[in-house]
Amino acid sequence: MENFEFCNPTRIVFGKDILESLGKETETYGQRCLLVTGRSSAKKSGAYDRVKKGLQDSGITVFELTGIQSNPVLSKVHKGIEIAKKEKISFIIALGGGSVMDTGKAVAAGAKMNKDIWQVFEGREEVTEALPVVCIPTLAASGSEMNGFMVITNEESGYKLAAGSPHLYPKVSFLDPELTFTVPGDYTAYGGVDAVCHLLEPYFNGPDPYTPVQDELAEGLVRTIMSETKGCMRNPRDYEHRAALMWAATLALNGLTRAGVGNHPFPIHLIEHSISAIYQVAHGAGLAALLPGWMRWKASKDGPQKVAQLGQKCLGCHGERTDKEAAIKAVEAFEDWLSEIECPKSLSDLDISRDEHKKIAQNALFQSKIWDIDDTYNLDTIMEILSFCQ
Repeated sequence: MENFEFCNPTRIVFGKDILESLGKETETYGQRCLLVTGRSSAKKSGAYDRVKKGLQDSGITVFELTGIQSNPVLSKVHKGIEIAKKEKISFIIALGGGSVMDTGKAVAAGAKMNKDIWQVFEGREEVTEALPVVCIPTLAASGSEMNGFMVITNEESGYKLAAGSPHLYPKVSFLDPELTFTVPGDYTAYGGVDAVCHLLEPYFNGPDPYTPVQDELAEGLVRTIMSETKGCMRNPRDYEHRAALMWAATLALNGLTRAGVGNHPFPIHLIEHSISAIYQVAHGAGLAALLPGWMRWKASKDGPQKVAQLGQKCLGCHGERTDKEAAIKAVEAFEDWLSEIECPKSLSDLDISRDEHKKIAQNALFQSKIWDIDDTYNLDTIMEILSFCQ
């Protein structure tokens, strides 16, 4: 096990009717709030009215940044920063999915900077302080409610980049599974895939070969997420399935399963960010299209043992005589799960042809250089991975 420090400062409030205490819980952060929301789902579910009323009843003045889209864009972040500075906003509330929460974090950081927040994503500046952020997720997926990461697309340059800072951990996140009852089936599925991928990145890419604690944690969460995603799709208003999926997705990227595996890249996310930036596909759909091919590539490069282990622990692959056979069965079983939840399994399923590979790889290489992993994930390697995913 590698040396590590683990600290997650986000407080979680979980369960039914927890928004009743929102105003009292947040008034310590100040009296001027920027409420960041998506396009319409929070209003349809009634969450928007409950949140706004709770804040106003506590004497908090609410300003709004609305219309955040899937694959959130820099222009909205700039607008939010402008509001935050002009209105002397004291804290941010992000009510929505990962895109809304990531936008809220970027605004919180940018409001404390004299330079363009995009320089943080380009690796030219660091976040040294941020406004307090409160998250109210309405989708089980990104885990942004309990980590310090954010992902934003610059619509002018065409790059979708990730950045992070300890200053971006939410102060508190309110997780009410009932807020996810109205999430449509496709986005429920995409969220499940996103959460699984958050677990598989350190599982496959950590440098330490002996990580039994981390592996068991990750494998248990993978099994749970795969099962509960199907349960939520069968019965979207089942509280127990929604609660299990929501908490598992939060745990998938709160740092726990990564602690001790060693420094590692996020190559699947690296490539998918380019796909969703270029083709505007949902993030989870892009990950689904990459995961089976990426696992085949990983088994061919580093040996089939870890893919075989995933198959044996999570996918019901037993009785195969060799690790190679078990790895093949594992990928096939994972594809079966993707089919069950009606997700793509290849780039072809997204109508992306081989002719597009170089454009994707060149775009991904920009982030690879920022992350300083371009010696491993160079243009040729990314092209090779894409060929396995076709």
